[in-house]
Amino acid sequence: MGAGHVAGSFISAFRRLSRSKAQRPVALPLPPAAPKIGLALGGGFARGIAHAGILKVFEEHGIPIHCIAGVSAGSIVAAAYASGATPDEIARAGCTMRFADVARWSLCRMGFVVSERMKRFLERLLKGYRFEDMRIPLGVVATDLATGQSVRFRDTGDVFLPIRASCSYPGLFQPVPYNGRLLVDGAMSMEIPAILAHQLGATRVISVHLPAQGADVQPRNMFQVVNRCFQILQERTEEKWRAYSDLVITPEVSRVQWDGFDCGPDLVKLGEEAALAAIPKIEAWLPKLESLPETVPA
Repeated sequence: MGAGHVAGSFISAFRRLSRSKAQRPVALPLPPAAPKIGLALGGGFARGIAHAGILKVFEEHGIPIHCIAGVSAGSIVAAAYASGATPDEIARAGCTMRFADVARWSLCRMGFVVSERMKRFLERLLKGYRFEDMRIPLGVVATDLATGQSVRFRDTGDVFLPIRASCSYPGLFQPVPYNGRLLVDGAMSMEIPAILAHQLGATRVISVHLPAQGADVQPRNMFQVVNRCFQILQERTEEKWRAYSDLVITPEVSRVQWDGFDCGPDLVKLGEEAALAAIPKIEAWLPKLESLPETVPA
């Protein structure tokens, strides 16, 4: 074989290698990790219907929810959404719900109302009834009446008792027995479960605060007096849950009474308005993917 032939073969091989390298796809840079967004839903009885409006806007804007936690009315919405119920289904259930759907008057020394009826209401609303069956991680908070400490339910077990306990407003609902303890409203120990959302895996927590009627509204009955007293106490612990929150959404629901279920459609709208105002901040957390060419010219 002559020297010229060897040289020609070498040049041809080099050209083929060069073309191969020129057409080889360039490794794209990895996108920034998307945050795991957790929702922490506060209580408010009928005002909890506003949570459905927030969830509706999040779905419309493609905001991914990694996990959800709730107390009191927020625990009902959180469990429904985690089980697979749509925001519209939650809104319809809230707008048609009445006090008698979840409670029965039964006067005793521990309270005026029992909440066994809530199970039937939850069976109609939820798509799953156990924590391990939820579509996304769910957390529910109640309060140990003896110790004052929060009792956090998650991961496994039946959801009915935790939700009933979390909604058992002291003085109105009778406490719920659980493993030798008496449990009451989760908001007594943890007004908004932002820390529980972190424990469920969230790296960004959105807390939803439903304000009660303002200081300019004079209580007119015993329940309103108790409600205002709890509101005063919770205002003094607000800094704690805010410290675990990356964003706080506060629908303007303070004009609605605690049992104002007839205001359901308005409450959904107020939730939507508050969520829409927060969308730009939430979208700023989400990674922006740049369009890059698949190959780079030689």
